[in-house]
Amino acid sequence: MRFIEKPSESDFVRDKFSRMPDDIYLLHIMHNIGAIDSERALPVEEIARWASMEKQRVEENLNKLVEKGYATLRVDSEVKRYFVTIDGIRKVLSIYS
Repeated sequence: MRFIEKPSESDFVRDKFSRMPDDIYLLHIMHNIGAIDSERALPVEEIARWASMEKQRVEENLNKLVEKGYATLRVDSEVKRYFVTIDGIRKVLSIYS
């Protein structure tokens, strides 16, 4: 008898958004985990963990979000931290409406 390995929660979440570009997927993740202001900004490593993505890929996509005005970079004690801007929140909400 063969057993099928149960997919992890992160596999389900990523599959649900598989047609979504990586930068917009990260925007959703950051919004959903509450990185929505400078006090709640998160380092790349934590965002990568939540998104189940490699750190370099996350950084590349966060830079895209910053360029588009959907995220802001804050440097705190030499640690880069990112959070979703008001325009980023609007972008996330617009996908559902």
